[in-house]
Amino acid sequence: MTITAQTSAPTRAPVGSTRKTSLVAGAFYLITFAASIPALFLLSPVLNNPDYIVSAGADTSVLLGCFLDVVTALAGIGTAVALYSVVKRQHEGFALGFVTTRLLEAAIIVIGVVSLLAVVTLRQNLAGTAGADDASLVAVGQSLVAVRDWTFLLGPNLMAALNALLLGTLLYRSRLVPRFIPTVGLIGGVLLLIDVTAIFFGSYDLGSAWHGITAAPIFFWELSLGVWLVVKGFKPSPITMSSIPADAAHPALPVA
Repeated sequence: MTITAQTSAPTRAPVGSTRKTSLVAGAFYLITFAASIPALFLLSPVLNNPDYIVSAGADTSVLLGCFLDVVTALAGIGTAVALYSVVKRQHEGFALGFVTTRLLEAAIIVIGVVSLLAVVTLRQNLAGTAGADDASLVAVGQSLVAVRDWTFLLGPNLMAALNALLLGTLLYRSRLVPRFIPTVGLIGGVLLLIDVTAIFFGSYDLGSAWHGITAAPIFFWELSLGVWLVVKGFKPSPITMSSIPADAAHPALPVA
């Protein structure tokens, strides 16, 4: 016969549940860095040349940068979907808010991608053709790049600040990761919100040194979170203990 023995020591969730979740979420975070950083350099020809649409363009570079931005957007959604099943046990409203802001961030990024793809299409199909008005094309091209610039402010900056405040609060309260990681995210979220507001109302440009300083904590928050989730996973916590099956938490011991 067998009886169920109660064990008092905390038991980690099995690899097949929360550890897998942390691996997937961390990998998605790292993918956002692997895709978004090269994209900034690949897109520089169209972003920094006001006459790109009528000049010799680096279309292959721009197309690859746009593709990487789409990868970034999808990976961002992946982080939220992967983490939702765990962090909702801490506060479902905040967890749903995190998923929503991630989805909105991805949508805004894709709008910027579409605007740059339109520049490439117009350059390839109209620039240099008979009857084409170069001045009009330049104006259209600059307008589309301006759309992308605004999406960059509202997507990877404003939404990133809201993401940090929502997820940072969940992780700080649940202690799923060391508290210094979400603390950096919470501080960075507040700083970036102030920064985005100042840029929105024209106090300084998105490419200013002050923006780089205020955005740095968000960079380190997301990078450190991604690395920790891949390497270490979630720390033992009451909300992860709730995912362990009863027979794993209280194994049946044979009794002669």
